[in-house]
Amino acid sequence: MDRWIESVLFASRWLLAPLYLGLVIALLLPLAGFIHELWELINHLASATSHEIILGLLSLIDLSLIANLVLMVIFAGYENFVSKISVASHHDRLEWMGEVDFGGLKLRLIASIVAISGIQLLRAFMSVGDYSDRDLMWSTVIHVVFVASGVLLALMDYLTEKAHKLGH
Repeated sequence: MDRWIESVLFASRWLLAPLYLGLVIALLLPLAGFIHELWELINHLASATSHEIILGLLSLIDLSLIANLVLMVIFAGYENFVSKISVASHHDRLEWMGEVDFGGLKLRLIASIVAISGIQLLRAFMSVGDYSDRDLMWSTVIHVVFVASGVLLALMDYLTEKAHKLGH
């Protein structure tokens, strides 16, 4: 009975596979947004101010970071919770694949979120006239919370790793 229960529990990890496939499909959303933003930027390039070009570029960078974040979750999540991705001999294999554990994934995720938040904050500051003081304050507070969360996560992982090494 124990073996059967353990087999079912172990096999249940495959229930996550459709979620990761869904995220692969969801990658089409930032791609579509990127193409749209790029098209708009190119079409208005002749009449755009440097300020508008910078904001357009920040939008493109933001969408790229979001797509990177989704891809990172797909690869690391699948490899950590479902199964190893068998592309070890492929010449395009990413160096970090198979090496990012759950703690590493958390740190990469928070770093990406901080970067995305930072870009959003920069966009708000560049268009300061479009935002109220209250909106700018809350955007800044939220960004600081993301940064502090990242620092605290990194500190917790560092302390956990240090305690683990001392225990052995």
